[in-house]
Amino acid sequence: MRSYPFVTVDVFTTTRFGGNPLAVFPDATGMSDAEMQSLAAEFNLSETTFVLPPEDPAHTARVRIFTRTREMPFAGHPNVGTAYVLAQQGRDKGGKLLFEELAGLVEIDVERDTSGAPVGATIAAPQPLSLGPELPVETVAACASLQPADIRVVAHKPVGASLGNPFVIAEVGPSALVRATPDFPSFRQALEQTAGLNGRLGLYLYAHDGPGRVQARMFAPLGGTIEDPATGSAAGPLGALLLSLTSEPQLRVDIHQGVVMGRPSLLRVVARRAADGIRATIAGQCVPVLRGEAQL
Repeated sequence: MRSYPFVTVDVFTTTRFGGNPLAVFPDATGMSDAEMQSLAAEFNLSETTFVLPPEDPAHTARVRIFTRTREMPFAGHPNVGTAYVLAQQGRDKGGKLLFEELAGLVEIDVERDTSGAPVGATIAAPQPLSLGPELPVETVAACASLQPADIRVVAHKPVGASLGNPFVIAEVGPSALVRATPDFPSFRQALEQTAGLNGRLGLYLYAHDGPGRVQARMFAPLGGTIEDPATGSAAGPLGALLLSLTSEPQLRVDIHQGVVMGRPSLLRVVARRAADGIRATIAGQCVPVLRGEAQL
């Protein structure tokens, strides 16, 4: 039997049992792909991360991210949570970490309290904003069990957006955001009718909630996540998309997610214009919850 220590943390929260839970294996050396996938399915969380030695010794680690059913090229709360765990182990250099991931290199700054203890992290998404297909209002409304009139299109139509992990982003009103619930058949139909989605559909709905503040919910039922309490890899594209609709050089937005689920989360996003497009950082804090060992 081989023993692999793990920890779990709640990410994008300062309160235990809030935010988005994440399992982290700080040293997954020797694990097979199948074992990583099986462990992610066993934990039954939206993601589980596995830390491996980097291919480039100048980097901190190679990090692999698995959902219940597949490997992810990049994700938000897994990077924030993994950075927090490794910083607790003293594996950062001057408060910085560099993770090798399928989507590219992820640069991370550790956030510390006044005593110097790690409390969270700020991650830089590995790619600039790219936009995918626009979806019909009727399709998005059906996926969220809403009416077409609930989908707001004054600022933008429902559109695919990515900083390394694609989501369909749509604006709704505050009451519609609370009423939304995923409809499995409509998600399947949307995938069948939209080739540009490449077999994946995560739907990120948001509603403005005052200057620099939005409320959001994310549904990806066909991937096993009926609703996600905090989705950094969707929050980043939302901030970047909102900036793209303005002429400003930078945009800051606090995204509150998970409220309807009873797991309130806060994701602090900063989007900025760069030479290669619009880039974004996503920041949040973490709380440790569980510690144990997996036997393989």
